[in-house]
Amino acid sequence: MLKHPIILFSSRLLLVIFLVFAIHLFILQNVDLPLFDHKILASYSINTLLTILIVTTLYKLKDSYSNQIGFLFLGSSFVKFIAFFLVFHGAYKADGTIETLEFLIFFIPYGICLIFETYFLSKWLNEI
Repeated sequence: MLKHPIILFSSRLLLVIFLVFAIHLFILQNVDLPLFDHKILASYSINTLLTILIVTTLYKLKDSYSNQIGFLFLGSSFVKFIAFFLVFHGAYKADGTIETLEFLIFFIPYGICLIFETYFLSKWLNEI
């Protein structure tokens, strides 16, 4: 039975994000850093949910707006930046600087999601 591309994408993304999150927590534990500080759960959750929402939306629009899909993809990155500034930037800058740990807690799930998003969207768009 053939599965819907969005379900395949979402299940693969969730699996990889879960594994990366587990590795991230393992590393934090091994270097004696707090496991759930700096909004780590929010970072992984928001990046994953936004990626699934964006990919689903772009997948549904790929036939109708095939000429504008690149601009819509760029617009989706803007949505992620807004989420970063609304949810994370204030808390991260509260002490005057963004620490490396805070940056990594946001950037690791952001990067993984962006790689998945770009790979799958480019694969689907090449089929048009």
